[in-house]
Amino acid sequence: MLCTLIVGLGRAGLGLHVPVLLRARSHVPGTFADHPIVGVDPGGTPGTEQRDLLTVGALSRARDLLDPARTVVHLCTPPAVRADVLREVAALGFSRILMEKPLADGRDTLQNVLHLAREHELRLSVVAPWLHSALTRRLVQVVGDRRLGAVRSVSVTQHKPRFRRSLASSSHTSAFDVEAPHAVGVLLRLLGDARLRCARSTDLRVGTTMVPRMGGAHLELLHTGGVRSQVLSDLSAPVRQRRIVLGMEDGSAVGHYAVGQDDDFAQLEITRGGHTTREVIHDDSLMACLSHAYRGFAEDGEGAGADDLALHVRTVELLDEAKRLAALPPPGTPPRKEAIAHGR
Repeated sequence: MLCTLIVGLGRAGLGLHVPVLLRARSHVPGTFADHPIVGVDPGGTPGTEQRDLLTVGALSRARDLLDPARTVVHLCTPPAVRADVLREVAALGFSRILMEKPLADGRDTLQNVLHLAREHELRLSVVAPWLHSALTRRLVQVVGDRRLGAVRSVSVTQHKPRFRRSLASSSHTSAFDVEAPHAVGVLLRLLGDARLRCARSTDLRVGTTMVPRMGGAHLELLHTGGVRSQVLSDLSAPVRQRRIVLGMEDGSAVGHYAVGQDDDFAQLEITRGGHTTREVIHDDSLMACLSHAYRGFAEDGEGAGADDLALHVRTVELLDEAKRLAALPPPGTPPRKEAIAHGR
């Protein structure tokens, strides 16, 4: 039986993980211990004990309440500080770690995380609902059975208005870290490894206020089999949309991932020979993801997510490259005046 420690009580930790974990306790019998979820918010103020959640002010206090050998730690802190928090958690003896996506915010943080995992023999898993989505599994079937022929191209659209959170918090510093990790992971699962072809990002603007690099992200990949894919994410869009379009030799498959917690259903439209069929799929993907992780952590061996870790590492590498490329000035941009004056 496993206990739970959540580090970071923001949108992901308190808003998503806690309610899903409380539901999972009845769906995955024999996995969760009869113990309140313990939450720590670094830099925050501890709250009071509730029925199923006890918040404390420090990791050391959480260590007094939990047995590290029987606890799964959810790291829901911003990606930029992930390695520092992981180091502190590992020093306290916790070894089962469930990381919020992305695994890291860049190659440097990624190397620190992987070094800590080796040094402390950590069992890492990454929160990746789209990889555990019923819709994704269905798309894998569509690609694998080849009834629509080979895949020609794939496009993922991830639009949602994210003004308030981007204006109020610096937990994310690039739109590439918000929605794109979901899409890139699915693309690698469906089409195999890839290299980056191009990338760009935009700023978020509200009146005279501007948040750099948080308006949207766009990247294009070329996969080893020759298929091209693209991800388009607009964090200033007026409506939510999570859509994936597979253009295939003999038709197409269009998937719509659930866009919110209030309705966990996905849809899939398959077109062949001018005829379109539609499937409605129950898709509680975060529940599936967390349940899978806990079942793996409860078993002996490498634990949940070990087979996917290489995919998450590659996702971080591609997104890091995309952020670096998007930060470069467009070709043909004249040098800055101050650079010319100093002879650079």
